[in-house]
Amino acid sequence: MTLAPEADVPQTAGDVVGQTFLPRYDDDAAPVVPRSSLGRLTADEKFVRIGSVVSGLALAWLITQRLLPLEGLPWFVIVAFACTLAVTWVTAAMTDGAVHARDRLAATVMTTGAALVGIVLVSAVVFVAVKGWGALTHLNFFTDDMSGVGPKDGFDQGGVLHAVIGSLIQVGIAVAITLPLGIGTAVFMTEVPGRFAKIVRTVVEAMTALPSIVAGLFIYTVFIVALGYPRSGLAAGLAISVMMLPIIARASDVVLRVVPGGLREASLALGASRWRTVWHVVLPTARPGLATACILGIARGIGETSPVLLTSGNAQFVVVNPTDGVMNSLPLFVYSLVRTGEPNAVARAFAGATVLLAVVMVLFVTARLIARPKRTKTPRRTRRPAVDVVMADPLVEMGPVAPPARTEENP
Repeated sequence: MTLAPEADVPQTAGDVVGQTFLPRYDDDAAPVVPRSSLGRLTADEKFVRIGSVVSGLALAWLITQRLLPLEGLPWFVIVAFACTLAVTWVTAAMTDGAVHARDRLAATVMTTGAALVGIVLVSAVVFVAVKGWGALTHLNFFTDDMSGVGPKDGFDQGGVLHAVIGSLIQVGIAVAITLPLGIGTAVFMTEVPGRFAKIVRTVVEAMTALPSIVAGLFIYTVFIVALGYPRSGLAAGLAISVMMLPIIARASDVVLRVVPGGLREASLALGASRWRTVWHVVLPTARPGLATACILGIARGIGETSPVLLTSGNAQFVVVNPTDGVMNSLPLFVYSLVRTGEPNAVARAFAGATVLLAVVMVLFVTARLIARPKRTKTPRRTRRPAVDVVMADPLVEMGPVAPPARTEENP
């Protein structure tokens, strides 16, 4: 936007003294160009990035299919990634310099890594669902159990209901035990300084690498052999809780450390006790992170097979009471059917794995919805009328300021 001085200004030296010159907008200047968003890519940047990817794929095809004997999809992916990085570096260095080239190279590596992780995850889910699609298309698979059904029977017989109920009961018992213990342990490690807190943190970090079979043997020897209780869903829930406890405690400890110390200091300065500060300030602030910690623990515990095999057993019928004999679960259901080697049983196993993935997803979404912070209602924004920048400028409306009147005191 161009500024120009007023045209009708005095020219004599005496009139110039005491005269205020105000700028005015030049009518012949170029129109105002609105500023785009800082994080949004321009059309040229989009073209360069897409062109770099396309050039990398073309070079990879030329190298693997015409120049070198590198056949197969893995070689093509590796060469395409290397060629894309090379083309991205060259194009960024030619246009914006070495600093921007390094930034573009790092962004390409991170984007490619995220895309690979997403492709692997989606391909695994699709592969499992396709393998078990024959059993998933039958309604009885979700409403019946496997009592009286053999490995060679058709998909119109048997189901996964008993395993779903068993997994939910066992994980529910484990969550009821580990959630207060894990969060309490994290609060102790974070809010109570001292040497004993360091010892507890060391033990928790060591337990995160505990093999699942060790947890199953621990509950088997203590709860079943020493105390004399039979195999049951309760014993399986205790074994799962041993696996979930260090995961929840460690993740919750990391989340509570992120809470700003100024919130604690402000609460204590207002006269609140340490317990009230933790209960009303620290935990509500870290609630979304604590939900993520709980989901990590559930994802670890719901897929365990060896602790359940040692402590619960394999029941082919629905068991609701966790203290009443053996109880099945989804991982054990999949494991027992895969061992048979029969095509129908293997297809049921893949269908059970699909149901297990769906159960984990439902639990994850439910936990995120419960821990989501409440949103405050904001008033609806009314559309403001367009403002003329030139006419709204007070300098334009004021015009030139007249010089002060000459008197005898001020010649």
